[in-house]
Amino acid sequence: MENPKSMRMGAVFPHLEIGADPGAVRAWAEAVEEIGFRHVVAFDHVLGAGTDTRPGWYGYTHEDLFHEVFVLFGYLAGITTTLELATGVLVLPQRQTALVAKQAAEVDVLSGGRLRLGVGIGWNKVEYDALGMPFAHRGARSAEQVELMRALWAEPTVTFRGRWDRVDNAGILPRPVRGTIPVWFGGNAEPVLRRAGEIGDGWLPQRPPDETARAMVGRVRSYALAAGRDPAELSFEARLVLAEVPEPKWPDFVAGWRDLGATHLCVSTMGLGLATADDHIRMLHSTLRDLGPVAGR
Repeated sequence: MENPKSMRMGAVFPHLEIGADPGAVRAWAEAVEEIGFRHVVAFDHVLGAGTDTRPGWYGYTHEDLFHEVFVLFGYLAGITTTLELATGVLVLPQRQTALVAKQAAEVDVLSGGRLRLGVGIGWNKVEYDALGMPFAHRGARSAEQVELMRALWAEPTVTFRGRWDRVDNAGILPRPVRGTIPVWFGGNAEPVLRRAGEIGDGWLPQRPPDETARAMVGRVRSYALAAGRDPAELSFEARLVLAEVPEPKWPDFVAGWRDLGATHLCVSTMGLGLATADDHIRMLHSTLRDLGPVAGR
């Protein structure tokens, strides 16, 4: 029987370092499942900015490789059997809402109900402009998008009149095998905490397990309670970036988030200078061996 206080451990897909070789992607995913991780987390960027016309640019560029997340998950759905497939996060407001609902439902169906949709608002106006979506008010739009997606996942047809989206008596097929898909919110800003508590299934913090994090978890739960929801039903996933935390502190990071009530924890091996998929796999294997007991596995 699983420890009720344990954290489900996942692995971050190393977009930037594993390359575009489908064999390497397959080997990594199969190994992650065999090792014993419970889920895979993948990031979302559609375009990278060219830097020759943007002096001082900070962030991802056109030289950084990101697999398109729904296509990646469609591939992983066919080569794995137990791994949950989680976006961490999909930049929802830069995409068409009905299309995201359709793509997510398709991955959920083809994976046998293994998709978890983590969403965020992003930061890169270059992507928004290129995709023809407004950058302003993207936080408020994301809340409306979640409302519409859930309706499309649950009902044969939907009529929806929102500030940004309109659907006139239309629906999607296939719909998710569970009738819906869990939607988690990523980010540390106060509006994100509010959305996570009021309408989310979980929150994806990106910070250490300190007193600030404790207070933020408390506010997410307070927002849920104020919205008439049971805070105990909310989930939380911390992210341990091995390259950013000194190795002796890894167990403290895991134990700290477990004490704060995290239900999930994912491990990122990017930034360690690992050259191949096999190198990432070996690091994940040793990390799970060493940190799994701390997470309560």
